Amino acid sequence: MEYVWIATGAGVVTLLLAAAVVRRRRSSGRRASKRAHEAAQQREPPVEIGETYEFGVAEFTDHHSGDRVAVGKVEGFVLFTADVPDSLAEGDVIRARVLSFNRGRTSADATFVERA
Repeated sequence: MEYVWIATGAGVVTLLLAAAVVRRRRSSGRRASKRAHEAAQQREPPVEIGETYEFGVAEFTDHHSGDRVAVGKVEGFVLFTADVPDSLAEGDVIRARVLSFNRGRTSADATFVERA
C-alpha cells in the first residue's frame, strides 16, 4: 500500500514538472516574438514602396477582405502579397511589388507580379 502512495506522489510531481516546462517554453516563445517585433519597429524597412522583390512563400493567410494572401519575408521583413494565383504553393518563389507599409512599418502589403 505504501508503494502505491509513493508511485502516486511521484506521478503528481512528474506532471507538475512537465506542466511547468511547457508553460516556460510558451512564455519564452512569446518573449522572443515580442523582442523581434520591437526590433523591427526600430529599424528601417529593407524594402521600398513601388519596388519589386523576390522571396519564397512561407505560408498563406486570409486577408480581412476574405482573399487568400501569400506571406513571405525579405531580409526578415514580412510581406503580405495579394492577387496570388490559386496554383501557388508554400515554398514557391515569387516576385511582388510593395504597395504600402502597415502603421508601425513592421510589415508591408504587396501585389503579385510573377513566379520567379
